[in-house]
Amino acid sequence: METFYLFIVIFLFILAIFDLVVGVSNDAVNFLNSALGAKAAPTRLILGIAALGIFVGAALSNGMMDIARHGIYQPEHFYFSEIMCILLAVMLTDVVLLDVFNSLGMPTSTTVSMVFELLGGTFALSIIKIIGDHTLNFGDLLNTDKALSVILAIFVSVAIAFFFGTIVQYISRIIFSFNYKKTSKYFAGIFGGLATTAIIYFILIKGIKDTPFLPDNYKNWINENTSFLVSCCIIGFTILMQFFYWLRINVFKIVVLLGTFALALAFAGNDLVNFIGVPLAGFSSYMDITSQPGTVNPDTYLMTSLMGSAKTPWYFLIASGTIMVIALFTSRKAQNVVKTSLDLSRQEEGEEAFGTSPVARVIVRVSSNMASSIQNVIPTKAKQWIDSRFNQDEVILKEGAAFDLIRASVNLVLGSLLIALGTSLKLPLSTTYVAFMVAMGTSLADRAWGRESAVYRITGVLSVIGGWFITAGAAFFICFFVTLIIHYGGFVAIIILIALAIFLLIRSQFAFNKKLAQQKGNPTVTKLMSTHDTDEALTLLRKHTREELSGILDTAANTFDHTVTAFMSESYRGLRKTMNRIDDEKIHLKQVKRIGTLGVAHLDNNTAIEKGLYYYQGNDFISEIIYSIGRICEPCLEHTDNNFNPLHSDQKEEFTHIASGITALLQDCKKIIEENDYSRFDDFIKTANSLINSLSQLKRSELRRIQGQKGSLKVSMVYLTMIQEAQNVVAYTINLIKVSRKFQDITNPVE
Repeated sequence: METFYLFIVIFLFILAIFDLVVGVSNDAVNFLNSALGAKAAPTRLILGIAALGIFVGAALSNGMMDIARHGIYQPEHFYFSEIMCILLAVMLTDVVLLDVFNSLGMPTSTTVSMVFELLGGTFALSIIKIIGDHTLNFGDLLNTDKALSVILAIFVSVAIAFFFGTIVQYISRIIFSFNYKKTSKYFAGIFGGLATTAIIYFILIKGIKDTPFLPDNYKNWINENTSFLVSCCIIGFTILMQFFYWLRINVFKIVVLLGTFALALAFAGNDLVNFIGVPLAGFSSYMDITSQPGTVNPDTYLMTSLMGSAKTPWYFLIASGTIMVIALFTSRKAQNVVKTSLDLSRQEEGEEAFGTSPVARVIVRVSSNMASSIQNVIPTKAKQWIDSRFNQDEVILKEGAAFDLIRASVNLVLGSLLIALGTSLKLPLSTTYVAFMVAMGTSLADRAWGRESAVYRITGVLSVIGGWFITAGAAFFICFFVTLIIHYGGFVAIIILIALAIFLLIRSQFAFNKKLAQQKGNPTVTKLMSTHDTDEALTLLRKHTREELSGILDTAANTFDHTVTAFMSESYRGLRKTMNRIDDEKIHLKQVKRIGTLGVAHLDNNTAIEKGLYYYQGNDFISEIIYSIGRICEPCLEHTDNNFNPLHSDQKEEFTHIASGITALLQDCKKIIEENDYSRFDDFIKTANSLINSLSQLKRSELRRIQGQKGSLKVSMVYLTMIQEAQNVVAYTINLIKVSRKFQDITNPVE
């Protein structure tokens, strides 16, 4: 039996390694987002500073380990075997759940997942224990007061972070404006001094009392002289930052890099418990039971020892820090999560990662009305002065940056303050929630959510927040059931669950790699949105148009072919899948149009007028092709769903032949546009016109059938719709290739 539990402890630590990797992949967004978004330094330097912060934070994180020992459950009422059951269920659930969210690119909370997993596992065994012993109640088994305070702290931090992010950024922008170089000579030193002092105070002074490396007499001296140290830091760092400014060193870059270090430190200090706290609790439990004299029954030995504070060996902390740093430098999923946060907070408009939602539209509408009412009260001169501080035409952005250094500084300093404050109070605030909501608050204050992008950004924020609640619910219920399975299934259930977890992790990695290959960047759009050269913008817009049109035409050819094939074979499932794909493509078309409109805005007036018309016409024609195919698929789907008579064999034969020609025409159009080679333009037009004539003959033949009252009227109706919309597909394809040639400025003779 001792060997069995030793195996569980070893496996807990193996899971902890995976958890550290997926945890860093998820939480890297918290401390990398601002520095990478502002392009404050080379990526390697930013990662190096973050790595240093993680090492220091890991050393200071010892005090947080108590959450996993007795923060949620009351260990004095649980037996050793029950505690190990809960801890194993928590780790199995956690590593898979976090990996799923990382693969989706959604930042979620490792703290929330751990807390709710512990709640779910403890709740499962509490029910079993209460049923077996009526003298017990949930208050005896669950640390309800602590659990409630932790949960409230986590979710209240969301509102607090967003509120203070908005307020502090608004004040900062009023002081510095977007052209912060004008006002830096007055405020750079003060801002840098206050920011640095705040970081030193909350991160080092507040956190240092828990580190195992500092002697007690030093800790006592720091606690007794805190006010003196803070005063010295304010004066000293203000002078130092002002001196840096006089040396033409960018003070805001220093603040951003220092803030990156601070937030990475706060992350490790606050969140390390989420990754190794549970395995360490299991290790401590195992060491306790094996140290007892004689043979101890794990099913009757109460874990009172977990009531004491954790004394984590330093080598566990250093090893954890090393694994986290390696994961930070190597994880592609971390980059995926960072991208989501940057897309929602960038200053300039561009390709939006999320669509719109009814809730977001209502929020934008109500907010716009409230803003209009407030603006009517503000005096005109005051309003003009405030608007001058938010003049985005003066924004100082490095090439490819999502926002400027002022906002990056506020994100990092304010985020680290809030998280470190929670750490000092032994409340495991979610670094993800705080950092993300601070970033959203600062972007709102910076007017990055304009009327053209607000509904997309809010939808994205709501999607991320919704994912947080899903995390909480999923963590609770999955761990609840996993705990029950382990409790009743024993060793066999553990082996099966371990195999399932490994399978899910491997499948998730393959799915992520596939998704990554599909998304492998669209650098054209990124360059287009950041360029200020109109000639380069036109070149990039033409390239982007070729890429998108060829992709959509390929989809059109496939969906048209699948629609006809599925209808001929009366495959309801095939038509349903095709209809879903058409609906997805309609959503994609809206995104393409929006990006194209933003791209046209980067052109000069003359070029925009001359080429913009062709661009918009091309978008309209490609949209009509997709919509026409949808108008073929929809009645075919309804016809098949109702189990009406199929097409007559003559109808199938004549339409199948022409349908193959239309599919080939769409593929040919795709190839011409993709290769930007219109030398076969005249032959293409002749082929297309021939198809239109053939479809007209089919229509006349079918009308004669109807007049002769041959065949089913319902079949004739759907068949005529297919012919008419197929004609539209060909006609719009002709128009598309004509305007595409003009937009690409190909000098072939005009037809």
